[in-house]
Amino acid sequence: MFLIYNCGDRPKPGDPGFDELLTRVNAFADECRRRGVFVSGHPLKPVTTATTVRVREGKAMLTDGPFAETHEHLGGYYLLDCRDLDEALELAEMCPQAQYGSTVEVRPVERIPGLNHGLE
Repeated sequence: MFLIYNCGDRPKPGDPGFDELLTRVNAFADECRRRGVFVSGHPLKPVTTATTVRVREGKAMLTDGPFAETHEHLGGYYLLDCRDLDEALELAEMCPQAQYGSTVEVRPVERIPGLNHGLE
């Protein structure tokens, strides 16, 4: 999984550079599809739209915003089924968001036998 942080500085629709970024992001997704590794990927709404849920002693506590105050915010993800870490890192370098100031964290998905999340 590619976790993409610090997406706040990316161009927005209507901004100069947005069309170029959109073209590059779509080309990246097409390359991942061509390789047969693309599973899904989406940008996330800003952290101001987040709600954090914690359950303590059987009671849900809801808080507006992200879990922790941080300078980096999760802005989107790609779920890819790469053959190995080398392919994942190669694709992370190609990821347009990484070239627009975002950080791409590459993290393997944990596969747990019997867990029914459709990743087996």
